[in-house]
Amino acid sequence: MIDEKKTLILRFSSLGDVVMTIPVLRCLEKKYPNEKFVFVTRKKFTPFFGEFKNIAFFEADFKKRHKGAFGLIRLFRDLKKTNPNKIADLHSVLRTRLLKFLFQLSFHVVVSVDKKRSERKALTRKKNKIFKPLTSVYFNYQEVFNKLGFDIDLTTDHYFPPSKKFNLNTEKIELTNRKLIGVAPFARYSTKMYPLDLMQKVVGFLDQKHTVFLFGFGKFEMDIIEKWSKAFKNVYSSSSLGGFENEIALISNLDLMISMDSANGHIASIYNVPVITIWGLTHPYTGFSTFCSRPENQLCVDRGKYPMVPNSIYGNKDLDGYEGAMRSISYNEVLTRAEAILTC
Repeated sequence: MIDEKKTLILRFSSLGDVVMTIPVLRCLEKKYPNEKFVFVTRKKFTPFFGEFKNIAFFEADFKKRHKGAFGLIRLFRDLKKTNPNKIADLHSVLRTRLLKFLFQLSFHVVVSVDKKRSERKALTRKKNKIFKPLTSVYFNYQEVFNKLGFDIDLTTDHYFPPSKKFNLNTEKIELTNRKLIGVAPFARYSTKMYPLDLMQKVVGFLDQKHTVFLFGFGKFEMDIIEKWSKAFKNVYSSSSLGGFENEIALISNLDLMISMDSANGHIASIYNVPVITIWGLTHPYTGFSTFCSRPENQLCVDRGKYPMVPNSIYGNKDLDGYEGAMRSISYNEVLTRAEAILTC
């Protein structure tokens, strides 16, 4: 019996980028239920793939088995054993380029995502900036599969799954007649983080009428979250949810997520939760807006005062004189938009 042919999908990091593949995978499952796909990524991202019947998960173990140059060769050999006939490279970094080269030597069809690097450079440079929106990363991923011979369209083929069931000890949490709001105040880079004193005011006002869950990671973030959850009656730490899978499940049941340009906003959006995204020195034009985002929910700094925004795609570059840029977004603006969403 001849083994089934499969399409390998490569996307190793980061959390937000892996999450952004999910809508495209839903389109593939809907239109090609008899095709087999294998998603290759890190183990910690497994909770996002349980909804799929024809997409298997393959762990890329870059800490042990697949570490370093020899580990990459081992990964190639391991992946060849899955018997793929097509490879979708959704990452386009050194690791995946080397894998692409090895697969092409074996006469496999490989298509890599076009990151539109020249357009990104034009959008983020200081001189002669071309300020126009880039293609959404979601559609860049879609393009890879269409080049491989599939035919999917996010605007017509995508579907939202039902909210996940979540376990929550509600004995001490007031849920009756209160909307559930998630707030993710942190980002990997400080240039993308709303000032904590302003975010604390947002949380304090939301606490009066709604139930708020705060999301973060690491000691610094969780210490602040614990302080806020003790200071406000109806504000709770994500640490009380019992792990990442339960966090995802709760997020899928939110009435609203307020997030930086970070992964939590993307997680909420793929479950059809309205998301208010607060942008710092990055911008929605970079293509990293949340799925099905609405322009009025993308709160950006005042480019009249800070015309060099965006100065990078990922927010990893500081800019002299722009330290207070995010203060041009008032906390009242955030609250007004939140109230509009919660009362519609």
